[in-house]
Amino acid sequence: MSSLIPDTLLTGFTLTGRYKNFPQAAAARPAAELSELNWQLLNDDLPYPMAVLSEAALRHNLAWMQRYANDRGVQLAPHGKTSLSPELFALQLQAGAWGLTFATVYQAAVGVAAGARRVIIANQVLADADLDGLQALLGQHPDLRVWFLVDSTAQLALIEDWAARRAGSRPFEVLLEVGIPGKRTGCRSLEQALTLARALAASQAVLLGGIECYEGGAAICDSTHDSREVTDLVRRVLAIARACDDEGLLSGDEILLTAGGSAVFDLVLPLLQAQGLSRPVCGVLRSGCYITHDHGNYQRFLKLLEQREGLADSLQAALTVWALVQSVPEPGLALLSCGRRDLSYDLEMPVPLQMARRGVRSLLQAQAVPADWRIDALNDHHAYLRFDPAGPVPAVGDRVGLGISHPCTTFDKWRWMPVLDEQGRVVSAISTHF
Repeated sequence: MSSLIPDTLLTGFTLTGRYKNFPQAAAARPAAELSELNWQLLNDDLPYPMAVLSEAALRHNLAWMQRYANDRGVQLAPHGKTSLSPELFALQLQAGAWGLTFATVYQAAVGVAAGARRVIIANQVLADADLDGLQALLGQHPDLRVWFLVDSTAQLALIEDWAARRAGSRPFEVLLEVGIPGKRTGCRSLEQALTLARALAASQAVLLGGIECYEGGAAICDSTHDSREVTDLVRRVLAIARACDDEGLLSGDEILLTAGGSAVFDLVLPLLQAQGLSRPVCGVLRSGCYITHDHGNYQRFLKLLEQREGLADSLQAALTVWALVQSVPEPGLALLSCGRRDLSYDLEMPVPLQMARRGVRSLLQAQAVPADWRIDALNDHHAYLRFDPAGPVPAVGDRVGLGISHPCTTFDKWRWMPVLDEQGRVVSAISTHF
């Protein structure tokens, strides 16, 4: 089987000792040539800690998520802030993604450079420098379309003020955001949304292309609760979309309706599949963490989604962090060579998954750790591994593989990650641009 990441995607990506945990003794190396070195993770060719990606799991996740969207008649615009990796963006687009989603104009520029020509900035844009940057990006790429979110007439006033000071600027395509009371951004009521939609439709600075929401704030990983709360949000968004459509406030040949975090994306499908409007609906799902999935938060949410949809063999965790046992200072405690600088801890602690004793060279020979092993604290560069002294005991020099929860906050701690085959051989790499 050919490499998941072709060499053409790695042009200009050269690794040196200035990249975190690229071997200091190694010469600078183009990423496209890494596979020639026959480096093995467990052969200690790379320093620890090391965040790594499974090629097989990445390949599976790319195909599964695109098939999921295709089978349900919706488009996929993965949220790129998960990885901020041009190589992964290109793979998502090649797999069939309609476009990409970002949180900032800077991130959008990274995605455009990777080949995206449809971009949703799922956030408010209002600063002069960002509006200037977005206008420049659109000017550099005539085939590019970008939509960003507006949720208040105050934001619109700032955009219009900017446009008045920028002679010849073109109108921005925007989406009206609908929010949840007490949660993040977005209009809270039908009346507020319609007032804003009328102002957007009358403005010379913007074109209102559709409606957006983010349902993640309503979900607590309880199917009964999540189904009820997300369904309520979907009904509110649909009511606003229909009211805007009835008043002729939406521009373009189709109406863009978009939602979808990575937790309960199945529950927003009735919005994205909406019918009965005056023009065709382009329903866009924006899940991003599917590319690597995880061993915590999203894994639990996905199990509920699988139950609701009757699915099996869905997403697989592709991201792990391997660390060295560097000290066993007392019975029941080992210190690993990783910490807050290296992996996610914003939602929960990393999960010990596998151990490879000294002398083990292949990932296929790594063993599952005892169920009682746990990480209960992190420092900047230490993880506190607790274990039962009466059971298997980690030794100095052993390697431990950790699963993480919420991949976004592991990606941003690395400028590169090796991609491994099933044995742990480095077959490629990705870069990140946080």
